[in-house]
Amino acid sequence: MSRTADKQVRLHARVEGRVQGVGFRYFVLDTAQPLGITGWVRNRWDGAVEVLAEGRREDLDTLLEALRRGPRRYTTTKVEHEWLDATEELPPFSIRRTE
Repeated sequence: MSRTADKQVRLHARVEGRVQGVGFRYFVLDTAQPLGITGWVRNRWDGAVEVLAEGRREDLDTLLEALRRGPRRYTTTKVEHEWLDATEELPPFSIRRTE
């Protein structure tokens, strides 16, 4: 495996739709933890869900696809995301309080 494949990147995503009250944050947690991704997921007061995550690009692509697909009980209307440089300061993946 090349060094480029191991390079850490950061994903910041905002998911809109029916994503609160349907177990979406736990779905994201259950997806991120086995991949070794660090960061967090939280509900937003405006009804969206926000994700900040760091890991290998390949693993974050898997997480991003899961955000688009979601658990069976939810409907996404929009997933916005941006790729940033990793800071390697994020804790093990967790659920944060609503902000």
